[in-house]
Amino acid sequence: MIDFNNKGFFKLKQDIDYAEKVSELLLEDEVIVDAFKTMRDGVVFTNKRIISVNVQGITGSKKDFTSLPYKNIVAYSIETSGTFDLDSELEIYFSAIGKVRFEFNGQSSMLEISKIISSHVL
Repeated sequence: MIDFNNKGFFKLKQDIDYAEKVSELLLEDEVIVDAFKTMRDGVVFTNKRIISVNVQGITGSKKDFTSLPYKNIVAYSIETSGTFDLDSELEIYFSAIGKVRFEFNGQSSMLEISKIISSHVL
C-alpha cells in the first residue's frame, strides 16, 4: 500500500487514458469518472471508489493498486488554485486509514472532483 503520510505524493494532471491501467480491477457495474496521472503514477476516480496506482521498479512492470472506497470517507477538503499558486490539493479522511492527500496541477477542476466525492458520500 502507498504510504500517503511519508511520501511527497505526486502532482496529477488530467489524463482519462490512464484509466486503462485499472480496467481489469473494475467491477461489472463500476464506471470510470475521471483519471489523473504523473509520469508513471496516477489516480482513477470511479463511481464506487478512488484507485491509486503506484508504479514501481525501473521497468514499471510492478504496480501497487490501492482501493479507497467512497463509503469510508468521513471528511474531505479541497484547495483550488490561485493566481500565483497554480496547484490544487485534495485531502480525504478515511475511517480506516486516516488522511490521504493528492496534489493536482492548476488545470485540474477541484470543484468537479468535489462534486464527484460529494455525490457518493452525502
